[in-house]
Amino acid sequence: MRYARGMRIEVTRALKDNYVYLVIDEAAGTAAVVDPGEVAPVEEALARHGVALAQIWCTHHHWDHTGANAELAAAHPGIQVLGSGYDQEHGRVPAQTRALADGETFAWAGETVTALHIPGHTLGHVAFLIGDSVFPGDTLFGACCGRLFEGTPAQMHASLSRLRALPDDTRVWCGHEYTLGCLRFAVTVEPENAALAARLARVSAAPTASTVPLSLAEEKATNPFLRWDAPGVQRFAGTADGVEAFAAVRRAKDGWKG
Repeated sequence: MRYARGMRIEVTRALKDNYVYLVIDEAAGTAAVVDPGEVAPVEEALARHGVALAQIWCTHHHWDHTGANAELAAAHPGIQVLGSGYDQEHGRVPAQTRALADGETFAWAGETVTALHIPGHTLGHVAFLIGDSVFPGDTLFGACCGRLFEGTPAQMHASLSRLRALPDDTRVWCGHEYTLGCLRFAVTVEPENAALAARLARVSAAPTASTVPLSLAEEKATNPFLRWDAPGVQRFAGTADGVEAFAAVRRAKDGWKG
């Protein structure tokens, strides 16, 4: 995907179902790589697109998002490795060189990148917002959200609220391809949601196709983890309280065997 100022986003895959993204500065011939869990796909993508690695953006510390950091940093001396201040303080992101505070900005490819602290999946989780694109790591997926490994439902609700408040035309480049399975769960929460049923039918028709970038507008209309104030979700959860409704849906997904 190309932006007017010479930035483009290229997608590659790693491990079983991880997404890795190159955010390319076309004028400089350089790339920032988002969440490199594996070395070979990154090196292949850099060579294929003819760009040099300049930065690594890490949304959180889990190995499948940082596993290539050390080897890439050794192979490309002088690159910056960016992550949250929390993760740097706790030494959790390999080769990290820069800690980002919530709301901190930096320039890339003629655009401004904003770091958004979005704890819940992990306590050091950060999203990268650039132009009309956001990289939320494992906080927001297609029709779902990440598990609460470290944070509380209230923290995740607040983090998802920040993402939900972004403009409808925001493109979401999530950390994994989970959309089809998540849609199958989502219809158990809101079986009368026509937009959700249509989305499930569309994705089911091409079950191996990539679903990124996600449309934030479509997530707001079909993702039960962003719809805690929707009547159908509240009926499913048995509560009109937003945090409690979110928590009930998350518990249901954790135990879902579909």
